[in-house]
Amino acid sequence: MIKRALLSVYDKTEIKELALNLAKHNVEIISTGGTAKLLKEENVAVTEIEEYTNFPEIMDGRVKTINPIVEGGILALRDVHMADMKKNNIGQIDLVVCNLYPFDSVIKNSNHTLSEAFENIDIGGPTMIRSAAKNIGWVAVATHPKDYQLIMDELDDRGSVSYKTREHLAKKAFLTTSVYESSISNYLYDNEPQDQFTMVFDKFSDLRYGENPHQTASAYHLKGDNSNNILNAKQHQGKQLSYNNIMDADAALCCLREFNQTACVIVKHANPCGVSIGNDLVETYQNAFKADSVSAFGGIVAINRKCTEELAEKLKDIFIEIVVAPSFEKEALKILSTKKNLRLLEVQDIENQDKKYEMRNLDGGILVQQENNDILKIDELKVVTNTKPTDDTIKSMLFGWQVLKHVKSNAIITIKDNTTVGIGAGQVSRIDAVDIAISKSKDAISGSVLCSDAFFPFRDSIDKISQYNLNGVIQPGGSIKDNEVIDACNEHKIPMVFTGRRCFKH
Repeated sequence: MIKRALLSVYDKTEIKELALNLAKHNVEIISTGGTAKLLKEENVAVTEIEEYTNFPEIMDGRVKTINPIVEGGILALRDVHMADMKKNNIGQIDLVVCNLYPFDSVIKNSNHTLSEAFENIDIGGPTMIRSAAKNIGWVAVATHPKDYQLIMDELDDRGSVSYKTREHLAKKAFLTTSVYESSISNYLYDNEPQDQFTMVFDKFSDLRYGENPHQTASAYHLKGDNSNNILNAKQHQGKQLSYNNIMDADAALCCLREFNQTACVIVKHANPCGVSIGNDLVETYQNAFKADSVSAFGGIVAINRKCTEELAEKLKDIFIEIVVAPSFEKEALKILSTKKNLRLLEVQDIENQDKKYEMRNLDGGILVQQENNDILKIDELKVVTNTKPTDDTIKSMLFGWQVLKHVKSNAIITIKDNTTVGIGAGQVSRIDAVDIAISKSKDAISGSVLCSDAFFPFRDSIDKISQYNLNGVIQPGGSIKDNEVIDACNEHKIPMVFTGRRCFKH
């Protein structure tokens, strides 16, 4: 049975309704600061915390409820500590209603100061919440306005809050304080992994299913993340995003961010199937699409310029799942609205990316690594053949290397005229990836540049491509048989450069 409740909330949503219900059940209400002021204005009988503890709020309100009269009343075991309570003139507190200073909201403001962040770290609130949740046998705790109705319903129905409900609310309370502390820690460490670290996620949505229809799935958003990404995108139309949609759209966006000039990336099953850069948006899209029009069917199209009416006319004639763009012209939206299931995602400031680390789930843990976001420069290339690549070939090599970072290993791609013409992705042998890239390239292979994400272990790949009149090869180097591979290039008069770095992607 609830005889006395302590109400101290920052978010005052529905607190009046709860207080009126408590008053109806003859519950004594203790309250603090702004909460007490609001309730008095609503003619709710309230005992202010200073009066209850016979100790004033001090230090500009920093110390209000950290007091043995308060904590003792919450933590006391009713069947053990009654003598102590009577001896020290401590009354029992049976319900604690508390939510916390808005630390997350403050740090989301890019103009906030460290001092403002620290001033919004709640101390007394988490203490009360954890005390109440610990004393689950006797005390109920509410940390969110959504909890209030459950308490009111039980008071109306049975005159008390059941143990089952107290247990449910205690779980939520410990989760609330855990998330709160994690947010502070992650803020101070700037989200850099430490020897011990926690990450907090808010549910974005339940998904229809996972990778396959028999798998359940949900999407979670990293708490406090304001960056421009797929989960923060504005969806203009179309069905709910699926698990695979999100994976593919994220892959497309990550690849697209490699480029400052007009670019189009088309992704299928998390691998690029066509990538092009240029000056004209429609032409760039058409080049990316023609790179592998078969694989583009049902894929994701991502562009880094506003989706225009002219481009929308092209897009409406093919089957794709998603278009990702920084914005859409009104006429483009109107044209694409005829394709009801097509998702249109607006990701503003696509070029801006704050991601520093990437993580992969393991059975029993995670792997954390620095994001592969460095840019290969011309002066880092080492020409290792007698035949030197032209300036245009070097440009194609650098473009290809940017794409390679986003193709599953083993990966071989061919580049021509600022466009991928063949992508051999995810093969367990390099020679198989070469075969696929050649097959995909078709007639466009002549005059193209071949890019490899890791070294060639043997000369067989070079001998195979020698018949296709390639303009050059770029690869990391580092094989014990590099000299054999270089000899093969020299025999076939194919320019080759080493990067000195690998770009595996698993």
